Amino acid sequence: MANPAAAGEKSQIVAAILCFFLGGIGIHRFYLGYTWQGIVQIFTLGGCGIWALIDFVRILLGDLKPKDADYDVTF
Repeated sequence: MANPAAAGEKSQIVAAILCFFLGGIGIHRFYLGYTWQGIVQIFTLGGCGIWALIDFVRILLGDLKPKDADYDVTF
């Protein structure tokens, strides 16, 4: 049987890849559980790229974490 907690596992590596390639539309924010911020990033195209770049750096540093949790897989 699968562990029920395994469904909520988040990877820092996946978040960084999503942010790098799809940061302009905020897909990494949806992945991390920040739905409203993801919607805002879609409408602003990642804050014209600046917000996405800041998020990318924060993910790499481990400062931007999943909502109400921590990364299960890190660098």
